[in-house]
Amino acid sequence: MPEHQTIEWKESWHDEYLEWICGYANAYGGTLYIGKNDNGDVVGISDQDRKRLLEAIPNKITDTMGIVADVNLLYERDLQYIEIIVDKYPSLISYHGKFFYRSGSTMRTINGKELDKAILKSQGRTWDGMPIPKLKVEDLKQEAIELFKEKAVRRGRLTPEEARVENTILMENLHLFGEEGCLIRAAMLAFYRDPEKWVTGAYIKIGYFGKSDADLKYQDEVHGSLIEQIDKTVDLVYTKYLKALIYYDRIQRIEQFMFPQEAFREILLNAVVHKDYSACNPIQISVYEDKIYIWNDGEMPIELNSTEKLFEKHSSKPYNPKLANVFFKSGMIEAWGRGFDKIKEACAKDEGRLPEYNISPSGIMVLCRACDKYLELLNEETDLHLGHGDQDSDQDDAQDKTKMIIDFCKEPHSSKEIMNHIKISDRSFFRRHYLEPMLKTGQIKMSVPDKPKSGNQRYYAEYK
Repeated sequence: MPEHQTIEWKESWHDEYLEWICGYANAYGGTLYIGKNDNGDVVGISDQDRKRLLEAIPNKITDTMGIVADVNLLYERDLQYIEIIVDKYPSLISYHGKFFYRSGSTMRTINGKELDKAILKSQGRTWDGMPIPKLKVEDLKQEAIELFKEKAVRRGRLTPEEARVENTILMENLHLFGEEGCLIRAAMLAFYRDPEKWVTGAYIKIGYFGKSDADLKYQDEVHGSLIEQIDKTVDLVYTKYLKALIYYDRIQRIEQFMFPQEAFREILLNAVVHKDYSACNPIQISVYEDKIYIWNDGEMPIELNSTEKLFEKHSSKPYNPKLANVFFKSGMIEAWGRGFDKIKEACAKDEGRLPEYNISPSGIMVLCRACDKYLELLNEETDLHLGHGDQDSDQDDAQDKTKMIIDFCKEPHSSKEIMNHIKISDRSFFRRHYLEPMLKTGQIKMSVPDKPKSGNQRYYAEYK
């Protein structure tokens, strides 16, 4: 059995390994073997060491940490070695005033913010469930509460009668009161008009970048209650930061975004719910011509550490369960990990790529790449700008072609006939850059065929 987060091999005993035992107790438990080399082969210990260690190790563990571990003598062939089995403890264990934690194959000292998180976890509590003594129900933003009620009723998560209760009862029903009747942090984040008064970085930052990460073109920040931040951010990104490219299916005008809005919304909601707000960093959205990055200083459950696992069937384990419950009741997120199914469905409908998740100790980065259709339209637009092929972007040439179309359409003609006349082969390009603009300005008009959707439309120019 190879070494991993719960197995460690040592050839001989040193008292510093008590730190490893402390780390096992604070993590997932584990087993430490004395008398094995780095390959896991038994090298054995002497009779003198055996007698001394079997007595000293259990006493040192109990005296320094106040816990009990199983210390067993094992044999393989003619060699003897020691097995130390450490259970996971529900309360945080310290060794000489320090706290250790086993992560992967390394042992880390935990302190500061990480220690606070570990203490809460050992008590079965979460950061978003801690009370804020000075926050009152009257301090919450009424518009945010009304928005929550409207969404909850529309999605069927609350009945109209349940939504008409007083704010205090609503907060009680959402389990947003903590010890001694104080509102908890989840209530502040969801409904307070300025959560940054209590938590630095409780906002969303958006930037548009050019050719490089250093080429920041413009940026915005979305502040206020988290319930309101979601809609504001989605609207801002899809009106200011992303442009829809146009193409036609027969006569139907279709707008194509680089990434489906419904999937982007789910990713943003996941970022809000899984973010570590104690880190005091905003959610960051970086928009490029052909991709979007969404980063948050949070973490996923340890078993969901890759894109593949996230898009498999899994249970829902939000980093901020109290806050997640508010968003669930509003109808904005799903339980049971359904959000990733919705992302998958939206991307499939748009024939786009699934987002790629990079989960690391520094946070969660999501890469959303443009779909193939958007890239195709984007390349066509670039060709027009650069003057490639028969899609010459020269202004005089475009004006000449427009005049040719008007002259040619003194008699009605089909779009194919017009394209042949002005020597343009790309139907989508012709529709976007000539046909649709000229119809909009009235330079040409379209006759209505006898049979709708027959594809027999004719275009003509009216002369006064």
